[in-house]
Amino acid sequence: METNSTLGELVTPALREQYENEGYFVLENALSEKQLELLRGGAQYSIDRLDAEMDAAGVDTIGINHRGKRYFSNMIYQHRPELRTFLFSELTAEICRATIGEEAYLFWEQYVIKAGDPDTAFSWHQDSGYVHEDHEPYVTVWIALDDVTMDNGPVHLLPYSRSGVKSYVKHITDPVSNDRVCYFGSDPGMPMTAPAGSIVVFSSVVMHRSGPNLTDRNRRVYIAQYSKDVITLKDAPDTPQGATDPFLSEGRIVAEL
Repeated sequence: METNSTLGELVTPALREQYENEGYFVLENALSEKQLELLRGGAQYSIDRLDAEMDAAGVDTIGINHRGKRYFSNMIYQHRPELRTFLFSELTAEICRATIGEEAYLFWEQYVIKAGDPDTAFSWHQDSGYVHEDHEPYVTVWIALDDVTMDNGPVHLLPYSRSGVKSYVKHITDPVSNDRVCYFGSDPGMPMTAPAGSIVVFSSVVMHRSGPNLTDRNRRVYIAQYSKDVITLKDAPDTPQGATDPFLSEGRIVAEL
């Protein structure tokens, strides 16, 4: 598939400038109903897949996943190929062009689902903290599949002007939650509350956290991350760390649907 069309002024010059200066911007109600339902369709599958892995291993925790509490289920698009129509859409292409430029690869994809449980917070980190220091910052496309409120665990961002940081910093692993943590200050961050179908776009070096889900319903988020180049393992430069799907070349969509 190839196209060089744009959606117009979805990502305005002002939002581009905000991303450059502060590391993030928000697109409210950016998804169509069809796109929103498509992404919601893989949410339960992502939970069932991780529960099955925990059953097979006889555990209730795998990495940062905790049964019945919070799930980070990745690479679902490899099992649900219909998700490619969103991952490689003109919407995500416009976001990539505005943030990382005209060359882009899909680096990572995952559902982040928090059940109604007070023990579902996620610690301060940079997405780059789950990679390594030797890579160009990539972009995170954080999509609310449900209305995100202060009660169900919104993501909180520390813009560059508040963190004073625009690059990778060392993370420490929490021995209980397995979270990687990079900030221990008192700034609570900016809560990104938004209606379902909204997108929070932020750099992989923006510090962020999320609060617990204190409601009785799941809070579902879909995340896609895109990089300028294929990101490889630190000690194995010929081995990719995540996905390697080409998306944009000279600004044109080249991904196969």
